[in-house]
Amino acid sequence: MMSERLTEEELDKIRKRIIELKIEHRDLDDAIDYLVAAGTFEELKIKRLKKRKLQLKDDIARLENTLIPDILA
Repeated sequence: MMSERLTEEELDKIRKRIIELKIEHRDLDDAIDYLVAAGTFEELKIKRLKKRKLQLKDDIARLENTLIPDILA
């Protein structure tokens, strides 16, 4: 939980970072789809891309949570 309020500049930075991460997440989706469709079956590479995609999803969720005001405070 965050006890201090974020400045508008900090909030803008977080929003921008979320957008960047969502773009990377979507690009990874495309790359995974391409590798699977191409039939290359580079299992290790696909596995690494999927792991990175999950990490991005977690990072996005964490950052989005910082934008939600602490209701219980």
